[in-house]
Amino acid sequence: MQSRVDRQLRALALAKACAACGARVRTIGHLTGLPPREALRLLFPDRMAVPRGRSPDSPEWYHGANLLHRAEASIVVALYRRLRDADFPAGEALVGAYRHYVGICQPPHRISFDRAFDLAAHTDGLWLTDTRSFSLVTCPTCHSEFLAAYGSVARSNDHCPFCKLVQRYGTDTRVQGAFPVQPLAAPNADQLGMLVLLQLAASPSNEHLAAPMAGQHRP
Repeated sequence: MQSRVDRQLRALALAKACAACGARVRTIGHLTGLPPREALRLLFPDRMAVPRGRSPDSPEWYHGANLLHRAEASIVVALYRRLRDADFPAGEALVGAYRHYVGICQPPHRISFDRAFDLAAHTDGLWLTDTRSFSLVTCPTCHSEFLAAYGSVARSNDHCPFCKLVQRYGTDTRVQGAFPVQPLAAPNADQLGMLVLLQLAASPSNEHLAAPMAGQHRP
């Protein structure tokens, strides 16, 4: 059992992590239980730095969002669900998932932390609502997980944003910019040397090298 001090320290650490991800005060309060005034005092000494604007509303937004937004939203929630399935607490899972999303997707990031919070809330029925509006379903074609209306079953790839991204990749510069092809790393000296040896061994004029090399690389 955690002491009251331990719970407060954990809440403060989570609040700080949320603020670093760009969370609004309202979102921080839902995730940590900190009163808004206390969150403002501790996390935003410069009131001009307080995130402002209308809080996201995902059930309506997601179904009308463009392809790139739906793909990145699905990535965030899939990462969140993996951490939740590994028994991470919901708040920590959301922060970890969002940090990972920011690390793997190209800026500008289309999903804000508050949007990620709203998506997770409506997927698990947490914080904001008791009703689940989303499910993660697996595409039968590419096997990627994507968000769909709660209770949906993917019988085809008609609604899979990742299949649509692949279909558009060759002609859509926005898709190419959001998911650029990563260049292959240049081989180091040891790898180049091994490639030369393998090429020599595969050459018909050097078949006598193949057997010794095979023997050297047996476990």
